[in-house]
Amino acid sequence: MPFRFLLILLALSASPAPAQDLAGHGGPVRALALLGPRLASAGFDQAVILWNPATGRAERVIRWHQGAVNALVALPDGRLASAGEDARIAIWGDAEAPALVLEGHSEPVAGLAARPGVLASAAWDGTVRLWDLATGTARVLQGHQGNVNAVAFLGDVLVSAGQDGTLRRWEADGTPATIAEFGFPQNALLALPDGSLAAAGVDGTVHLVQPDGTQRAVHAAPRPVVALAASPDGRTLAVASIGGGVSLYDLPSGRLRHRLDGPGLPVWSALFAADGRTLWTGGQDRRVRRWDAANARPLGPLAPEVEEALPAGLDRHGAEVWRACQACHALRPDSGPMAGPHLHQLFGRRMGSVAGYAYSERLAQGDIIWTPETVADLFTRGPDIVTPGTRMPVQRVGNAEDMAALLRFLEAATR
Repeated sequence: MPFRFLLILLALSASPAPAQDLAGHGGPVRALALLGPRLASAGFDQAVILWNPATGRAERVIRWHQGAVNALVALPDGRLASAGEDARIAIWGDAEAPALVLEGHSEPVAGLAARPGVLASAAWDGTVRLWDLATGTARVLQGHQGNVNAVAFLGDVLVSAGQDGTLRRWEADGTPATIAEFGFPQNALLALPDGSLAAAGVDGTVHLVQPDGTQRAVHAAPRPVVALAASPDGRTLAVASIGGGVSLYDLPSGRLRHRLDGPGLPVWSALFAADGRTLWTGGQDRRVRRWDAANARPLGPLAPEVEEALPAGLDRHGAEVWRACQACHALRPDSGPMAGPHLHQLFGRRMGSVAGYAYSERLAQGDIIWTPETVADLFTRGPDIVTPGTRMPVQRVGNAEDMAALLRFLEAATR
């Protein structure tokens, strides 16, 4: 099955996960990146969320892309690059709008890599592009046959992996040299500190490839591998698959050290913290999970979740549905700043009317009064349909019992 259609199929099968982990996305978490002390996550809900691990709260929600966000990378200058299904790349600073928009790809962008002043992108239009971040211009590199799924920098050398099963090194003049051929599409690529590469394919195999093309397999499983991560010292490799498993290998020996006991759903993204002791994963269950890389035990949310004291007698079912909202919204007006406005006295309130909150242009129009009926419409059709242009992640509640429970909860909890 082509990788593109595999992504679409899996995106339709999200299911709930245990409540131990941080929720905020409305779809699978496709990409992770570290921005100093903050963590960025992105997914199929078209949103990028910036988390503060010290509080466990979402500080900012960016919803600018018109489609799934497939890739994130932290730039050396402290900014963030995002790219996705809409074939566009955005460079983010502190402003609400992108500092720079890079356009040129004609199909979804699947991978990003950065070095000072330069951004590389891999796309399903069969090309790799090298962007000059000072001018916004790009060199177009062609050589793969079919989708290009990943890029990585080995020092100043750019390497890419594609649907054609090859790893290609790009020479200074833009010509490709084939490093390795695997015979199966390659989904993920990682440059390791020792100068080698890790490449993962749909056949469930991860290869370590030396600069001279010498290769050996360190992971073989029946399910496609879709994400790789390495600790900063290069001594631990994390391998994530659509089967829901994450395996940790010692490098350079290739010895399997641990398997993480995940939710049994596809794991789309993985990232080590700067200290190498913590591993974050994002998956089909819409959660960002945190693990102790030394013993493979779950650490729960990014930080202890900040839970408001809820009045007695609230609908328990509704409170569980509410967990997907509480990363961005508070129920009380005195709970401190969050990514979304507080919901105190929600019903009967005009959209965009909380004083001091910087609403998106669409919500600031204030043309909806929040009632059980309008809230139900928002989460049935989705914020992207009801309030196009909002920064809110695309959340939908498709189960009638869940919707009724959420409305009961909100009616009682927001009075």
